[in-house]
Amino acid sequence: MARTRAQRRRRTLLITLALAVTLVVLVFARDVSRSAHGSATSRRSEDRSFGALANALITSENNFDARLESLLSQGSTLHRDVFAARLGQLDQQLPGWTTTADQLRRPVLVHHVNDSLDQLTQERVAAYQTLLRYVAHALTLPWNTGPSEVVTNPAASLVSTSQLWNVDRFALVKEPGRVLLAATNSLSAAYFAQNGVAALVHSGSLALSRAIGIAALRVSPSPLPASRGVLLLPPVTSVQLGVSVLNASYVNQPVTLTIRVTPLNKQRAAFSQTLTATLGPLGAYAFVPRPLRTAASERARVVITLSGAPAATGMVTSETYQLEMSPSGGS
Repeated sequence: MARTRAQRRRRTLLITLALAVTLVVLVFARDVSRSAHGSATSRRSEDRSFGALANALITSENNFDARLESLLSQGSTLHRDVFAARLGQLDQQLPGWTTTADQLRRPVLVHHVNDSLDQLTQERVAAYQTLLRYVAHALTLPWNTGPSEVVTNPAASLVSTSQLWNVDRFALVKEPGRVLLAATNSLSAAYFAQNGVAALVHSGSLALSRAIGIAALRVSPSPLPASRGVLLLPPVTSVQLGVSVLNASYVNQPVTLTIRVTPLNKQRAAFSQTLTATLGPLGAYAFVPRPLRTAASERARVVITLSGAPAATGMVTSETYQLEMSPSGGS
């Protein structure tokens, strides 16, 4: 039977609609495929970038751990100042870990591996800071830094955080990029838990030996030529002394300086002054007492005494001088 014109038009319309629907479905499927592929590519890039940065951080932590273990086990052969310098260098690295781990928290990755790395790193930083401070205090080393949070048992904390991370580090193995994150070590924690700091505390080269001494005496105005122990000065009305003191040990050293002036030929009252200061390790300090009131032809005994620690080799902690003022020009 011959089709009518209306039937032919309807059939053409249906075919056109079917073709249009097919085209839309194909375009949508292509976009979905591209979107999924793009998402996978983006995740792969993010995972690999995170992996590279995280592994760099963990490598830094493991190098730190190896250096600390070496310092704890072999540091007994070092001198105090060298040991303290190396301990301080390690301590200076720790704040950088905190910053790096915090920066790696974005973008958020699957299984929250970013947050895990950040949290465990903060805990390890606090544990290492606590351990370093403990070592410094055990050896009476100058130490001004403190942990962000005091950890009761730093060795146990370092071991437990390593165990937790060595589980979480596999979070990206089956994700796009197939990233395997590095493991953390705890060699220093294991050594510290087993041996503590006994070898360091009993080391002869690290042992604290306090020593101080009077390094120099400065007099203003400058003394005239005279025999040793005599301060011969022009007829001025006041004399200013300055006493330089040396701390010969690597430790913060409190010292007390006392100056006593006893007149020998006049009724002027005796003079005494006590000054205190804390000298830094291997440091020096200049004490400046009150000016001495003087007069022409006056004579006096000046005794300078330093206390707080034994005298260093080749130095003294007490000096006695005879102060002699020249007669005035009119007498």
